[in-house]
Amino acid sequence: MTGRVEGKVAFITGAARGQGRSHAVRLAEEGADIIAVDLLEEIDTVPYPLAGKEDLEETVRLVEATGRRIVARRADVRVLSELQAAVDEGVAELGRLDIVLANAGILTMGLDTPKAFLDVVQVNLLGVINTVTAAEPHLQAGGSIVLTGSTAALLSGSVDMAGAGGLGYAHAKRHVGRFGHDMARVFAKQQITVNVIHPTNVHSGMMDNDFMYHAFRPDLSSPTGEDMMPALVDKSPMGVPWLEPHDVSEAILYFASDEAKWVTGQQLKLDGGQLGPVTNAGVPA
Repeated sequence: MTGRVEGKVAFITGAARGQGRSHAVRLAEEGADIIAVDLLEEIDTVPYPLAGKEDLEETVRLVEATGRRIVARRADVRVLSELQAAVDEGVAELGRLDIVLANAGILTMGLDTPKAFLDVVQVNLLGVINTVTAAEPHLQAGGSIVLTGSTAALLSGSVDMAGAGGLGYAHAKRHVGRFGHDMARVFAKQQITVNVIHPTNVHSGMMDNDFMYHAFRPDLSSPTGEDMMPALVDKSPMGVPWLEPHDVSEAILYFASDEAKWVTGQQLKLDGGQLGPVTNAGVPA
């Protein structure tokens, strides 16, 4: 099957690399045009490098290589006016908006300061709310909103034990789940679906960096990504250290396609068995 989102336009935050770039390319391969945004600067409480201008340029190149159009802008998800400007420009050029992927996220795990908590909540929760707010005026019946949560929203005692930053991450992702659950009810009358995906660890800049190597292998003075692998595998019942971004993109594609036009309010675990078959703590069924 091809052309599963043919003629649609998708707005994606955090699109410069990782999951966001993967979602942009996968949807473009299936016929969508893309509105892509990213911060393109550092946040001082984030202990790993964030995406830069060259990363967003690479996303543009990859989308255009599929033959689809892309409008790429620098925008901070914490600032509603910047998202509104990016969406408005994209819709003016591409003609419509059908798919919203609130994907941008950071991790400040290990930093035990109020600012670490607040920064991650502003990006990972307020940023999701702002993304939906900016997109809402342009959405029509048949539209799809997909929010990026995390297994941290469903798994008690995970990153919420790793200082104020880790607690902020878990707090934000739990509330993303609740926000998606309730917004599904709110958007139902407009026949717009709202679903949440909860990935486990994903092979991206958030995981593949020196800070995370030390977090998972504190017993080593100079751990590498290879050193981290056994610790990740130990946490996965299916023996998968992490998902690749394209694994998540396939779930995104389903929710964004007409195959899921009547599927809403779902909390989809992409966890490699990490949470088991029934655990859904903190997020209403």
